[in-house]
Amino acid sequence: MLKDITLGQYFPGNTLAHRLDPRTKLMMVVIYIIALFCAKSFVSYGILALFLFISVKISKVGFKSLIKGMKPLIIILIFTAILNMFYTPGREIASFWVFTLTVEGIWSAVFMVIRITLLIMGTFLMTYTTSPIALTDAIENLLNPLKKIYVPVHELAMMMSIALRFIPTLIEEADKIISAQKARGADFETGNIFRRAKAMVPILVPLFISAFRRADELATAMECRCYCGGEGRTKLHVLRYQKRDLLCILLTTVITITVVIVSRFGY
Repeated sequence: MLKDITLGQYFPGNTLAHRLDPRTKLMMVVIYIIALFCAKSFVSYGILALFLFISVKISKVGFKSLIKGMKPLIIILIFTAILNMFYTPGREIASFWVFTLTVEGIWSAVFMVIRITLLIMGTFLMTYTTSPIALTDAIENLLNPLKKIYVPVHELAMMMSIALRFIPTLIEEADKIISAQKARGADFETGNIFRRAKAMVPILVPLFISAFRRADELATAMECRCYCGGEGRTKLHVLRYQKRDLLCILLTTVITITVVIVSRFGY
């Protein structure tokens, strides 16, 4: 299961999706999320699904990677669907104890699962086609106006970048610890939920120790290189918008407006 977590991974490539300015991709994702929350029908969700399908094809990342990344989130999707299904007021179909199944609840659960799935896949696609360094530069650039009110923009962007970079490393470390514990006879798959939770303690303790050790080594390395924040720092690759960036933002905006219009008229 741990190997299925692909958040923070970057798949190098030379496609249009990879060549887009990272600021453009961030803005496209924000507009895409707004469109998802405005969608209220199968037609509007279908438009966004088609947009995501075309984007995946252009990026050449492959749907297998996106689906693989969704596997660890299946429990969250099921839990969300159940909550929407039984706790949405409307025309009652069946009732049991504190649970009431309604027609509106079923539709709400379906739309919520579709929305979360499309949202996660779209976000994953951005991280797959954008390196952590480029993503850090984009976040810092977009948040630059906040420097006027003394917000540590560079430090915030750096922390987000380090967090993204450490996710695959910690997953790999956890997988190694689990393999080592299994070789010593540890059992993580049998017993009730409390027994399984107790069995995770020998994994979490060394994992936290390893994470703190890596953080300390990183801090020491940054101090040795005289890192003192973003003041006065220059960049090797300066971000510049191109025509394709403007066209992609306009296309995403047009799709969002279309989704809003379609949802408003109930199609």
